Amino acid sequence: MTTGQKTIILFVTVIAALLVTILGLYQRWPGWAWPVAAAVLCLAPALAIRAGSRNPEPFPPGTLPDPDLPIPPVERRELRVCDVALPSAEQDYDFLFSATVRWCPLEPSAESPTVNASGLAVEAILNRARSVTASRAPSVSTFIQHELAGALATMHPDESGQLQAMALDVSLVLSKDDQERLDKLAAVRKDEAVWAHERKYEQSRRAYLGEDVLKDTGSAVVWWLHKNDDQVARTVQDIGLLAQLTSASKNEHVAEPFRHLVPDAAPDPGSGSFEGDRSGASPASPETKVGTEASARAPEDVLAEFLDAAGFSPADAEYFFLSAQAAETLEQLKPDVAAAIRRRFDDTPAPHTEPVPPQPQPFSMNGHAPMTGEASGLGDAPH
Repeated sequence: MTTGQKTIILFVTVIAALLVTILGLYQRWPGWAWPVAAAVLCLAPALAIRAGSRNPEPFPPGTLPDPDLPIPPVERRELRVCDVALPSAEQDYDFLFSATVRWCPLEPSAESPTVNASGLAVEAILNRARSVTASRAPSVSTFIQHELAGALATMHPDESGQLQAMALDVSLVLSKDDQERLDKLAAVRKDEAVWAHERKYEQSRRAYLGEDVLKDTGSAVVWWLHKNDDQVARTVQDIGLLAQLTSASKNEHVAEPFRHLVPDAAPDPGSGSFEGDRSGASPASPETKVGTEASARAPEDVLAEFLDAAGFSPADAEYFFLSAQAAETLEQLKPDVAAAIRRRFDDTPAPHTEPVPPQPQPFSMNGHAPMTGEASGLGDAPH
């Protein structure tokens, strides 16, 4: 028993003697009770001291550490890694990974080699992080950062079985240039989607107007009546305009039932085209058709028909004279036509008389030669 324990027993004995004395005086014990109480008070501490000496001290001196000695430093088993490139689902867009890697060694065996624990721990964490980021899009790096922090927050053994590792303070970002590129691509995709919707909307409106509203004048009138809140009088006034709009949308002439409502509406020829009417050309007259057919034939044939129609025959001297004059006139302008005229009229039998050369005539003020007896009597030349 220690000295402190003995002191406590004596202190308790003194307190008990005082309490017994007070109790005896208050109860007016008889004379024989006082010696008995004194014997009990003396015997109890002796018994307590003897019982305490039989139990050895649980912590003998020297077995407990001295509280005055310094606490040995704790070995820090963590390492900070910064801006390690990890692949993403997009080629050439890498994440930049930063984290604090923490590890603890496992029980080594007798055959375990000496290892660099920090290198094994960092390798284990990077492999776990790469398996997550390789299938993720780089445009959601903030979301993946929190996902990665949860995936690396648990101690897991590395492949060698030498230690367990985890990661703290995980950060996952893109480089500034890559982030700007992704932002531009996202803006372009959004603009393209808006443009596609606008184009589809425009096509839908055009199809609605062309195939439904302006299908014919009647459909246009019904549509216009609905748009004007059933104002019949106004719709009737606009029927001509609607007929023009309907025909213009289909590149056609105004329909016959509504042509009287359209001022200066061109007639609808059987074989005419809308493009021809828009250019201002009127329907071809019989004379125009004849001229068109004539222009498709050889010039020398047309000249021969002209001379025949004018009353000249190959037997007349004037017939060959006029053809020669025509060939000479066209010599500088159309040499091929002049040569064709000469060939055409050289094949005709020559007349039996020489042609009478025309006499020069004075010109009048209007540019035409005055009619004289000789000029007007060409048809009376001797045969």
